[in-house]
Amino acid sequence: MINFDYIRMQSVKSTVKALAKFTDAKMIAGGSNLIDLMKRNVTAPTKLIDINLLPLKYIEQSKEGLRIGALALNSQAADHEIVKNKFPLLAMAINAGASPQLRNMASFGGNMMQRTRCTYFYDTSMPCNKREPNSGCGALNGINRMHAIFGANDNCIAVNPSDMNVALIALDAQVVLLNAKKERKMAFADFHKLAEDTPNLDNHLQSNEMIVEILIPENNFSKNSYYVKVRDRNSYAFALVSVAAGLELEGKTIKNARLAMGGVAHKPWRLYDAENYLQGKEINTETFKEAAKIAMKGAKGYGHNDFKLDLAPASILEALMKAAHLS
Repeated sequence: MINFDYIRMQSVKSTVKALAKFTDAKMIAGGSNLIDLMKRNVTAPTKLIDINLLPLKYIEQSKEGLRIGALALNSQAADHEIVKNKFPLLAMAINAGASPQLRNMASFGGNMMQRTRCTYFYDTSMPCNKREPNSGCGALNGINRMHAIFGANDNCIAVNPSDMNVALIALDAQVVLLNAKKERKMAFADFHKLAEDTPNLDNHLQSNEMIVEILIPENNFSKNSYYVKVRDRNSYAFALVSVAAGLELEGKTIKNARLAMGGVAHKPWRLYDAENYLQGKEINTETFKEAAKIAMKGAKGYGHNDFKLDLAPASILEALMKAAHLS
């Protein structure tokens, strides 16, 4: 780990000014991912900007829906009564992630910025286009059991590791970003990006911007939501495949549906075609099997992860069945 300067900020205004001035600086809150990256020399910022004193730890209801400050802790949100009662899908996804100790440290903004856990990305002796552009992708012909089946190419087949992100994309969340000059709002679905020709970039956050808050609009999925996470062990393991499902029902008819997956793409993966198919259909096993089949359009395995081509639709079916209380 290289030497770095440490700066503790007292206000949002001073933070965005510092980001504009120091282009190679990194913000730190819980540091549950950043410190790992620094220890392994994957990233080497010359300045760390501590933002823990900023007034961004709120979770509150508003006319726009639920407002969650970027520094709100994962554990704080998962245990919050509003989240548990009105947005249980988010609580389930957060509680499926990491360990209680890490959830007590991890902030919403930090979780959003969490980088892939691809072993080739973390191993600086191996080629990785994400870590070192144009060096190649070690996972492509290597051990790629954890890797993408959607939206990947030969430049990068890594996946976004966050459970929280899967729920947020399913819930149509928005992100509020701020720099020294202006604020902008972005759909959560547009925040992260596919690897494409720039796998070194995980999202559309500019170097002079910070995440201020996340907005989740009101919805009618609270009674019919479920989060499935398939992993190698029940605790402190990243998803092989995960599914966030939310259904709005009128009797046995699906009025509205939300489906998203984790562990399958460079970004949290929203299943729009399957959602559109489900609208107006009756809840039953056959309907859900067909939705899962539609969701898998374009999926591609890379050898060691070919099993995901069967695991993913089975997980979608399980999430929908449990969201509809049919199993």
